[in-house]
Amino acid sequence: MTSTQVLLDSLLAHKAAINLASTEQKNQALEAMASQLESQCDLILSANALDMEAAKNSSISTVMLDRLLLNEERIQDMASGIRALIALPDPVGLVLEESTAPNGMVISKQSIPFGLIGMIYESRPNVTSDAAALAIKSGNAVILRGGKEAFHSAQAIVTALKAGLQEAGIAPEVVELVQDTSRASATELMTAKGKIDLLVPRGGAGLIQAVVENAIVPVIETGTGICHVYVDKEADLDKALAIVVNAKTSRPSVCNSQEVLLVHEDVAEKFLPALEAAFAGKVELRAEAAALGYLKEAVPAGELDFDTEFLDYILAVKIVKDVAEAVVHIGQHSTGHSDAIVTENQQAADYFTQNVDSAAVYVNVSTRFTDGGQFGLGCELGISTQKMHARGPMGLREMTTYKYIIKGDGQVRN
Repeated sequence: MTSTQVLLDSLLAHKAAINLASTEQKNQALEAMASQLESQCDLILSANALDMEAAKNSSISTVMLDRLLLNEERIQDMASGIRALIALPDPVGLVLEESTAPNGMVISKQSIPFGLIGMIYESRPNVTSDAAALAIKSGNAVILRGGKEAFHSAQAIVTALKAGLQEAGIAPEVVELVQDTSRASATELMTAKGKIDLLVPRGGAGLIQAVVENAIVPVIETGTGICHVYVDKEADLDKALAIVVNAKTSRPSVCNSQEVLLVHEDVAEKFLPALEAAFAGKVELRAEAAALGYLKEAVPAGELDFDTEFLDYILAVKIVKDVAEAVVHIGQHSTGHSDAIVTENQQAADYFTQNVDSAAVYVNVSTRFTDGGQFGLGCELGISTQKMHARGPMGLREMTTYKYIIKGDGQVRN
């Protein structure tokens, strides 16, 4: 039996400790987990330093190093994210629907935990904390399989979280970190039928595709983010400039950052030079032929540039004739994550929101807001780009399923 299989069996043996926990018990555990993150901050930062040193000696990009980096502020943000869940309603035990049948049966549809959730993710240490906290509040046990790049950080974070669970009187075995970061452990989770009730991959396109194609346990697909901003002919160009700069540069290594800019032909001559100046050489612009004429330092867009999640300071640029062409382009190239229009024309805004089929569609807002915390969900398990069960930021409600409870007085079926 492998170490991962041992962890799975232990989780199954202990999951009732959290599946059946009261709201008060779960909230006490969350507060203790947040406090332990803060008190063990130095240990977590030391562990992160080991991961950062190893990463710097590899070919990892600067923006991905930023994704891996922890500091006191980011650890405090993790603790704050946990505490934000305390204030949110318990998603377990809700009566979602209730009706009385003609024969007098009372049929109630009630929310319940999934049971055991598996998480496969890459080099973002905060995912470890977010996933564990969401699992606890939603009454689920969780097995975490992070990437090797962040293993020491994840280990230190899980150690702190388990100490919090212990302090609150909940079995710490309801949260476990897989020790094996090879492909074999990922395969074990993908094939743990009858043990894992839900598996969520979070990372790059390759990881997500591998899980979707190979898993035999239920999966929620968190998609890559080829996010678009369309600047309409009736956009406030100062507003558009601020939105595009923010969507591309505030944190380019995350899935809600902008990868493609579409600009209406009537405003391209004025907007594109202003944008290039605002970027001040920080962003590489890859433009199709019509846009190149308005840009001094852009390079021609390649065949795949409008279908690439760069996760870097790179932006693909295209000029379109109207909102309809923008919508068609997005339909052909978007991953269904987050897409935005900047316009003062209500008709254009309505056309865009009705016809762009993405999990989050914005009007005059940066795509960077597709985030559990920003949506008032506390923190998130990931951004779902599918349409079944969960879509968009996955918070507490998305970590529950439901069952029917039927009460009667001796009714039998004829």
